[in-house]
Formats: sequence, structure tokens, C-alpha cells
Amino acid sequence: MSQFFQIHPENPQQRLINQAADIISDGGVVIFPTDSAYAIGCHIGEKKAIDRIRRIRQIDSRHNFTLMCRDLAEISTYAKVDNSAYRLLKTYTPDAYTFILQATREVPRRFLHPKRRTIGLRVPDCRVTQALLETLGSPMMSVTMILPGDKEPMIDPYEMRQMLEQQVDLIIDGGYCGMEATTVISMLDDVPEILREGKGDPSPFKEPSAA
Repeated sequence: MSQFFQIHPENPQQRLINQAADIISDGGVVIFPTDSAYAIGCHIGEKKAIDRIRRIRQIDSRHNFTLMCRDLAEISTYAKVDNSAYRLLKTYTPDAYTFILQATREVPRRFLHPKRRTIGLRVPDCRVTQALLETLGSPMMSVTMILPGDKEPMIDPYEMRQMLEQQVDLIIDGGYCGMEATTVISMLDDVPEILREGKGDPSPFKEPSAA
């Protein structure tokens, strides 16, 4: 049976954050709030936890996970970031964006796009997630908390507890955090490309219209 922590969205209780980080470090699977929707995730190095998440979400190996990072410096460890990409990332993180970048060797092969060796990374603008990542000291792999057959993310932590407490190790109730996906931006070419419009404002990444 999972644990259930109620963590204040603006002033996260460090005692609970420490306990949550210990659960993740020990290979646990956690449901947690972000700046776009609730997500389910685990430590980057835990293959068994990743497999559990795939079973819960009923997704196969082709479904991409997102690497949740605490800051731009951590992104630079796991992705190749040139000067122009660095300036954009510095301006638009943290926020509800997922950036597609070329991965470095620090990223386990099983998380990469099979042909392009790319990875989706983001820095969430959420105090609970930021506190968790800071205490954990390393990124988390995550996907949106959507049940098999549903089209929208789960939004009620108590419903998550009722349905999933036998399948995960921790559910963090961080209040309502929305149900809109992140905006996905490809940074693989010289000009950023919007792959999906979501909560993050896409307009800074759109090319100016011809006069």
C-alpha cells in the first residue's frame, strides 16, 4: 500500500520532501504534481520502476518519458546544448515546456529515441517538484498520470489513492495543478520547432509572419 503525503503547494514541508526523496532513491514509483498536470515518475537509474510505470500506464517501450530536471545546469549534463539553445532555455525555464534535444551519454539508452538519440527534458515551475528534485539531487523520469483508456490526466489525488495505492509507493497531494500538457519544442535544428502547443506560451518560438 502506498504512502500519501499532503504537501503545501507554496511552502512544501521539508520533512515530507525528505521522506519522498528517500522513497524515490530506494526505487519507488511516485505520483506528484507539476506545473501542467500530475505525473508519475521515478529515479532516472531505476529500470524496475520504469517497467512498473509502463505497466500502470499500459505503454510500450516506444512511449517517450520526460527527464524532469531542477535547473538548466542539470539539463546541460544530460543534453547537448549549444549557445543559441542555452539562451532560449535560460529565458524559458522553469515553465511548462518540454524541450527535445540531443542526449549525452549520461542518459540511459532505453530512454532515447531509437533512431535520433534524442530526449525530452523540462524544468517545471512547481515548488513541490523543485523541492523534490533539489533534495533528490538528480533528475526523475516521468510521464503524465493518465489511466489506460482515458484521454485526460487525473486531477484528484484522493481518486488516485483509491485507484492506485496498491501499484505505486507514494502519492503526493499538492493541490490542483491543472490538466493541460506542456508545450513541446524541438531544439534539434537551428530554428526551434513547435511539436505540440500546450500550457507553455508557444508564441516566443513561432517564426515572425511575413509582412
